Amino acid sequence: MKKLILVAVLAIISIGVNAQEEVNWLTFEEAIEKNKENPKPILVDLYTDWCGWCKKMDKTTYKSDVIVKYINDNYYAVKMDGEGKEDIQFKGKTYKYVQEGRSKYHQLAAAIMKGKMSYPSTAFFNPEEQLIQTVPGYLKEDRFEKILAFFNNDNYKNSSWVDFEKNFKRVN
Repeated sequence: MKKLILVAVLAIISIGVNAQEEVNWLTFEEAIEKNKENPKPILVDLYTDWCGWCKKMDKTTYKSDVIVKYINDNYYAVKMDGEGKEDIQFKGKTYKYVQEGRSKYHQLAAAIMKGKMSYPSTAFFNPEEQLIQTVPGYLKEDRFEKILAFFNNDNYKNSSWVDFEKNFKRVN
């Protein structure tokens, strides 16, 4: 009986240790729909399956407890394959997958990145679903935390990036 109790306690502890919070990823359409009910900024992680830096960002930055909590509390988070084949409806237009010779891309990803296809990229939309800015490249946790805070609560409207970064205080 003691062994059974010990096994049960160890199982419960291991579940608690492994139950790390994750970003609540949505499709683009789900984020837009939720935004209609409860407006807040939208973050779009643009990636491809072949992108090594995208995978690294998924395993590091997007696993940080600080980043996960900040995104889940303040943004609708979208994970978008820049070469995804599913049609996406946005602002009355249907965006499609395109393959032209050796080049392949999703039209919405190309529009968000203004044709500069760079992976990973992180796009920020305001609650009115307007693109604010796209930030290309791999982002480490400390830099990403600043960027998340900058595009939240209209900070980007009220401060330059240089001033914001200089005065930024980490959450933890």
